[in-house]
Amino acid sequence: MLLGFKTELKVNNRQRTLLAKHAGTARHAWNWALDLTKAILNNNKICQPENKIKFPTAIELHKWLNRLVKPDNPWYYESSKCAPQYALRQLRDAWDRCFKKIAGSPKFKKKGKHDSFTLDGSIKVDHFKIKVPVIGWLRTYERLPQNYQSKSVTISRQADRWFISFKVETEPTQTKKLTENVGVDLGVLNLATLSTGEVIEGAKSYRKYEKKLARIQWLNRHKVIRSSNWKRATVKIARLHRRIANIRKDTLHKLTTFLAKNHGKIVIENLNVSGMLASRKLAKAIADMGFFEFRRQLDYKCKLYGSELIVADRWFASSKTCSCCGQVKGSLPLSVRIFECVCGLSIDRDLNACQLVDWVKPTSPG
Repeated sequence: MLLGFKTELKVNNRQRTLLAKHAGTARHAWNWALDLTKAILNNNKICQPENKIKFPTAIELHKWLNRLVKPDNPWYYESSKCAPQYALRQLRDAWDRCFKKIAGSPKFKKKGKHDSFTLDGSIKVDHFKIKVPVIGWLRTYERLPQNYQSKSVTISRQADRWFISFKVETEPTQTKKLTENVGVDLGVLNLATLSTGEVIEGAKSYRKYEKKLARIQWLNRHKVIRSSNWKRATVKIARLHRRIANIRKDTLHKLTTFLAKNHGKIVIENLNVSGMLASRKLAKAIADMGFFEFRRQLDYKCKLYGSELIVADRWFASSKTCSCCGQVKGSLPLSVRIFECVCGLSIDRDLNACQLVDWVKPTSPG
């Protein structure tokens, strides 16, 4: 199976300038094409409201870019042609997801936020370096895998650091399972409660650094935009955001790897994360835990380590169902943390929910 590999680059000033040029070229192509496609959509809605909307493909957008944009912007030729090409492909994919109502309409990109670009062509991977078109050899801090299978690489920037990612081929490994079945109940007080009785606390990294982040942003409020002081403060804010995200990802990776390696069957609940984030009181705590990222990691790690992932139905009343007799209670407010049943069971509500492994019918993880 193919897995993504991402590592930090060790770049000098010349390479940092080239990377920034490629990211700027991809961003300019994205914004130009997004403005054009929005104008085409508005024109079609006005002129042909009842007919099927005619929308350009990524190839047509690239032809128009070569004719209309590149002659007036010669700095396009200082970067690889792959950077704007992949930006237009990604924009077309974003519009496809929008038309299928999977996601909202794409947005314009801003300099310094989510800078990235994709390259393909003659790519060579060595132990601690990788060769990409135009830019040349790039050194890394860790040894690169030699089973490189992707035809392209994606280079992105987080704060003041550059990272490269690509796909590698990995053989699934069947690990020895310590426990056959385990139920996992996610929560806002604790990240996960297992049916074995273990309670895993969440990193809560945003809550830990929330005051420090607010202080830095408050100090940056009156700085002149694009000034040297403003740029330094912006990088400092981005570094703190990166630290918060890395702490959260580290906690989730350790938990999901432990579950997939040591348990044969894992039962989780199909949570409506986007709907939960609409709650004004719980949105910050839910986002700080990373429920969606937990399921995404657990999904591919179960395939990697030979475990079975079972997703309970979203409407299955796990918090109201007794894990001993199966009786469903009428109501159970969130403030009530102890589940009490007429059969005599008195248990923590999260522990009760995750012990319903035998009551859940196997469903598809999707």
